[in-house]
Amino acid sequence: MAIEVIHGWKGLAPAQRGAAVALGNFDGVHRGHLAVLDAARAAAERLGVASGVISFEPHPRRYFQTGAEPFRLMTPDQLARALGAAGIARLYLLPFDAEMADLTDRAFAQAVLAEGLGVAHVAAGFDVTFGKGRSGSPEALAAYGRELGFSVSCTPEIVTGDGVKLSSSAVREALMGARPQQATAILGRPFAISGEVVHGDKRGRTIGVPTANVQLGDYVRPAYGVYATRTRLPDGRVVDGVANLGVRPMFQSEEPLLEVWLFDFDEDIYGQEIETQLIAWIRPELKFDGLEALKARIDQDAIDARVALAAAPASD
Repeated sequence: MAIEVIHGWKGLAPAQRGAAVALGNFDGVHRGHLAVLDAARAAAERLGVASGVISFEPHPRRYFQTGAEPFRLMTPDQLARALGAAGIARLYLLPFDAEMADLTDRAFAQAVLAEGLGVAHVAAGFDVTFGKGRSGSPEALAAYGRELGFSVSCTPEIVTGDGVKLSSSAVREALMGARPQQATAILGRPFAISGEVVHGDKRGRTIGVPTANVQLGDYVRPAYGVYATRTRLPDGRVVDGVANLGVRPMFQSEEPLLEVWLFDFDEDIYGQEIETQLIAWIRPELKFDGLEALKARIDQDAIDARVALAAAPASD
């Protein structure tokens, strides 16, 4: 059953209210988030209500820091799909605007959680903050719940056996450090960039390497270089490939681009939405003396990518 996405918190139908919700941004929906989601689902089952997640769009960081470097791990569509796969029934995607930013923690609890959404339970992480100035804490949330009539649970911090913190920040650090496999370990699946295939300069076709080009938008910028990839097409097919992510030192594009060479594939997918997983790091971006040297290295990259993909388990 597909997840129901509800935009906003005002004037909801009675059937859309009363859920047991997890509260947070959930960017990446990593393994640490799953404990909070599990707590919301367990409360929903215990109380006989729907499970839900409260998140915000735009991300509060983007609202307050309009000039910040790109940092997102997911688009809202990817967030909804990941939450649905985790068994969540509803996503309350609340607009983070001037009104939301100005709500005190108590006003948020009363106006949004209690009156707007009518929540039955709120599950949160150990470090949850909410309200103007991020003044709300887990302890404050529990106190507001007792006052306003909803129960609250908070999950502790989760660290892996090798000491890796399960956090969105840790995912970003792994990606920026050219460690996509570490990002995969934290996320529980490979990091993926979703976007529309746009027209490029088509130089790749001249050397037998046609690429599907996707702009990065507000995604965090992984280390620039070459990756082994798996790309999901709109019809559900998954195609192995090799991709350059960056600014192409030979040609110096103004904006970084993801350029994916899909192996054994020759179809027109311009204008279609694809999702490309970064499976393994191959090498950093390099500048070559000419197209012949570039083609020779791309051929080697393809060999290296096929080896890496053969060793990597398939993912959903």
